[in-house]
Amino acid sequence: MEEQVKTDKLEEVRRKLPSDDVLYDLADLFKMFGDSTRAKILSCLQHEDLCVGEIAEVLGMTVSAVSHQLRVLRGAKLVKGTKEGKEVKYSLDDDHVIKIMEYGLTHVNEDK
Repeated sequence: MEEQVKTDKLEEVRRKLPSDDVLYDLADLFKMFGDSTRAKILSCLQHEDLCVGEIAEVLGMTVSAVSHQLRVLRGAKLVKGTKEGKEVKYSLDDDHVIKIMEYGLTHVNEDK
């Protein structure tokens, strides 16, 4: 009887697991946050919508390096660009990204 309860419980867990494809996509999403340069860019954009040059200046990086990382972050749908005159202002893509950043920072600062 105990063995059947355990088997049923494990089967229930197995049924609730997301598909492998979804879990691979989730792992890829979290890889975006695994790069400190991208994390710095996302952190800047938590506070203010900025153009590439402004981000580069704040972080002490080249415009080229920031542009490359913004392209990666746009591809992952973490940032978006809005044309303002001749420049593009970047911002976090949506509330999900804002929450991921907030929760992540709360977690890493818990014991500090």
